[in-house]
Amino acid sequence: MIKVSIIGSGNVAGHLVQAFAKSDSVELIQLFSRKKDAGITLPENISLVHDFAALEEADLYIIAVTDGVIAEISGELPFKNRLIAHTSGTMPLETIGDDNRKAVFYPLQTFSKNKAVDFREIPICIEAQFAADFQLLERTARAISDKTYAINSDQRKALHVAAVFANNFTNHLYQIADEICRENQMPFDILKPLIVETASKILQLSPSEAQTGPAKRNDSKTIAAHEAFLSDYKKDIYHILTESIQQHGKKL
Repeated sequence: MIKVSIIGSGNVAGHLVQAFAKSDSVELIQLFSRKKDAGITLPENISLVHDFAALEEADLYIIAVTDGVIAEISGELPFKNRLIAHTSGTMPLETIGDDNRKAVFYPLQTFSKNKAVDFREIPICIEAQFAADFQLLERTARAISDKTYAINSDQRKALHVAAVFANNFTNHLYQIADEICRENQMPFDILKPLIVETASKILQLSPSEAQTGPAKRNDSKTIAAHEAFLSDYKKDIYHILTESIQQHGKKL
């Protein structure tokens, strides 16, 4: 059994707790949280600790906290030469302090507190200083996921930027669409079948092949009508995205 402890109490930490708790090859032994109430439901055999000195020996410690405090947390760990991994999509391997062996265990997914996910479908990107540590990380990742990737720090930074476009920006566009619907007394639900079809289409086609709409077909009359309808930042976003589609993603 691989013994794992998780440091942190946010969304990523909470989902990792649930995933590891279901595994037969990983023993989750502790969750560290500075908060007295971590807000995470723990299985009975997993202890919640608030003092770094109370951390027991484990094969792997996963730091699942916001990017800005990873270095601080790793520097406060009261031991040396143990395997420490962070879960950040942007911070380099070197963010972990030099007292311990450095690694990355990055699950590429959007996590919300009250939305369950199937971890078996989540890609886990792993990186380590040493080959033996990489092998342990890979075994740990495969205990909860069917999709594991060896990704270095530069690749992971690029992947995180790509994920922002694919997820965060896309979700913001959903928010704009929701505002337009509400402002015109229509339910956002009317767009959901379109959203589902758009997402499912790229499982069979490339994004370029799947692109449709007035910008793709250079329908200048429809584009002009849309821009006349919109105001403020919505018009600006519409214009930038339209030009980008028309240029096929090339520099504007």
